Amino acid sequence: MKPGTASIPCHWVRDTSALDQMAEVVAQEGFVAVDTEFRRRDTFYPEVALLQLSAAEQCWLIDPLTLTDTSALHTLFLKADLVKVLHSASEDLEVFERWLGILPRPMVDSQKAAAMLGLGFGLSYRDLVHELLSVDVAKEETQSDWLVRPLSEAQCQYAVQDVTYLAQCWPILKAQAEARGYLPWIFEESAGMVTGGRGPLAKFKSAWKLGSQQLAVLLALINWRESQARHKDRPRNWILHDKVILDIVKKMPDSMPQLANAEGIPAGILRREGKQLLAVVEAASKQGLSDPPDPLPVPATSRVRKLAKSLAPAMGEIASNLGMNSEILMPSRELELLASHAAGDDSLPRPTHWEGWRKAAVIQPLELEAQRLLVEHIHAG
Repeated sequence: MKPGTASIPCHWVRDTSALDQMAEVVAQEGFVAVDTEFRRRDTFYPEVALLQLSAAEQCWLIDPLTLTDTSALHTLFLKADLVKVLHSASEDLEVFERWLGILPRPMVDSQKAAAMLGLGFGLSYRDLVHELLSVDVAKEETQSDWLVRPLSEAQCQYAVQDVTYLAQCWPILKAQAEARGYLPWIFEESAGMVTGGRGPLAKFKSAWKLGSQQLAVLLALINWRESQARHKDRPRNWILHDKVILDIVKKMPDSMPQLANAEGIPAGILRREGKQLLAVVEAASKQGLSDPPDPLPVPATSRVRKLAKSLAPAMGEIASNLGMNSEILMPSRELELLASHAAGDDSLPRPTHWEGWRKAAVIQPLELEAQRLLVEHIHAG
């Protein structure tokens, strides 16, 4: 197939027989391009609506709404010698974890691969396809309701393009990565992707300011909301908004009238869940922090911020020598964390992704530079 062409055979998969036939073909290949369509407007969990695969110059549109047996997908997605290629995979991984109970392995995220090859950080699928294939991909169907059947012709064409062009991009990215010796790094980077992100506590950036009792209440309210959101399958802020939680923690109410004064608390929540919320607050206040969370992120000191700023030129030089975007190597908040460790503060754990390929290529050179700068500062002072 000529690169930049999307007109390849496409098959619908709506039953076990068709799924098995598809799996038999794909299993013979070295890689398969993967994408999903889902809805997540009013639910906690993503609702899978469509799975698209492309391999062997073919495409399959797999309908999760009609399948009763997904075992062939389980086998395919865990096949050790079949690379699953996704673009900006984080939400797709949530879909697979919820729907299939697994994450595809081995996998590669073409967005991460593009960043590590210096093509741009956070590159959209549309921009990736334009960069590598000189093709403009239409995105009009992005907000479609993919759970409605039958899908329109425009939706089907959109879904097909999301994997057929990806299947053409990956060999180009792979060849560039092999030429520069980065392919193992790209696989390692993608293998580290998991669901869940930094967790719901990460959104409460002022949590470090709270006393022990208030922090215990905050954690208890977050856990209560998480449980309710999962049980009712509703977005977290539909259960209780972040701002309401923070105001409850601030006021520490012990009666319904006091709880009613929490800024922004909906009347319905107060009526249905008020007594339970008061019970959560009371129990957490009395118990305190029996199980402390991971160390909370605390704003860097001026000394650490100054050191991190002084490390920026070294970071830029490393990125330039590697031909990568500095953001994929180390976000600015992690540069402050490294500076904090170099300055002797080990209260926050080192990220796991500082090991592996990053350790020798990025972390150790920056740590050496940090120590040099600290010694230089001592001598200057």
